[in-house]
Amino acid sequence: MKTPTPSVLEELIEAVHAGPRGEHVAAFFDFGGTLVEPDAALGAYRRQGSPGTEAAEAFVRAGHSADRATLDETGFAALLEEAIRGWVGRTEDEVTELGQELFTRELAGALFYGAWRLVRAHQNLGHTVVILTSGTWAEATPLARALGVEHVLCTRLETNDDVLTGRVAGRPLWGPGKLAAVEDFARTRDIDLGRSHVYADGDDDIDLLTSVGSPHPVNPAPRLAAFAHARQWPILSFATRGRRRDPLPVLRTAAMFATLLGAGGLGVATGVLRRDRRRGVDLATSLFGRVAPRLGSIDIEVIGGQHARSQRPAVFFVNHQSTLVDVLIASRVIETGFTIVVKAEVRQMPVIGALFDLAGVAFLDRSNTSQAISALQPAVDTLRSGTSIALAPEGTRSFTPAVGTLKKGGFHVARDAGVPIVPVVIRNAGEIMWRNAMIAQKGTIEVAVHQPLPTAGWDRDDIDTWRRAMQELYTDTLDDWPGVAAGRRWSQLIAESTGRSH
Repeated sequence: MKTPTPSVLEELIEAVHAGPRGEHVAAFFDFGGTLVEPDAALGAYRRQGSPGTEAAEAFVRAGHSADRATLDETGFAALLEEAIRGWVGRTEDEVTELGQELFTRELAGALFYGAWRLVRAHQNLGHTVVILTSGTWAEATPLARALGVEHVLCTRLETNDDVLTGRVAGRPLWGPGKLAAVEDFARTRDIDLGRSHVYADGDDDIDLLTSVGSPHPVNPAPRLAAFAHARQWPILSFATRGRRRDPLPVLRTAAMFATLLGAGGLGVATGVLRRDRRRGVDLATSLFGRVAPRLGSIDIEVIGGQHARSQRPAVFFVNHQSTLVDVLIASRVIETGFTIVVKAEVRQMPVIGALFDLAGVAFLDRSNTSQAISALQPAVDTLRSGTSIALAPEGTRSFTPAVGTLKKGGFHVARDAGVPIVPVVIRNAGEIMWRNAMIAQKGTIEVAVHQPLPTAGWDRDDIDTWRRAMQELYTDTLDDWPGVAAGRRWSQLIAESTGRSH
């Protein structure tokens, strides 16, 4: 995925921030084509085991064709019922599981980064955020949960003793039905539609968009685009991931992996010949950090890079969305004098696992607490020997651009070694290469490095306090990039803490 047109998006976010606050203002986000790529939900119907896959494709693609302007509620309901024939006889729980599988495999990676930023902007203002979908709860609810969105309005399906009959229950959320659902929601929640926002992409959403004070067409269908131009509504354009048949991203990604392997091999050879493994590792990381971005057509913009060099050794916290990209960022920002902590499964990866082993990487087995503690001890020893480490403080790659919950392990390692923690915030690694993706897209990755946090003299309470403070630092930096205000607050906290310790 790529970043949408900055000027329109940034101006809109500024306007949202300047507007009213509170629950009486709502932000309604259409699902397919607005929050996620238009064809992403198709996987839900392909995975259902239905003989009606062609009908399912017609259902999903109907929302992105000229037919959408003339399709009525009855026709849509018939199309949906044909698409979900494979769900007949299944329970709601079984279909919910299908939806969760779809989210983890596809939908999370199809989330538009610009849409995520808008959701966060509305949430930070205390607005009531709602996801709208003409489809079922199965496709939208997992994403809503991941985004922290409480409300989902969707087309309901008929059940008999919790078993799906294959028929639509009540009015489908299509055209007038979607508008009616929004108006009913507004009445029951005391929402002021005149101050609210709707983000939508379809021709059938025109009436819905005109019902609120702030309409926002996103990747609009032809009739909606013409209508928006006539009304002088700014249009948001979110770019999809590269085409699957486009060979260039594949070639660029292969070149990046080849660089990783080549740099690693050269580093190993250099370390053996010079009998200095550290020198070989430094050669590998610095070479990979310089060459791979060029081959991958990836620009890396770093703010606060001086903080990465000011205190060594240190523990570098790098928020985690993409293994290859995160290693690339660490290699560019930290450059030399460091190793990494990764999950034990990486050790089993062909070639890469062996190279990481030779580089002195600490492999963490998260399935057993005692083994995890044991695995971290070499990292402490490495820090005491003068070598920094980089790790993912969340412990696993996140499904959305939001930072996950920070674990305590990295804080314990830094405290036990008596070294500072350097927060490294990556803004958009998932756009370049999402956690489950195999292909990297070209683009720009933005990185903010904040002031190192001293850990000398910490006790257990200090770890809890600073973990909460750092969680806030990462969240605020991502919400208000590049986190200038968050950085000032962070520096002030460190100054106050240092003053108290003397």
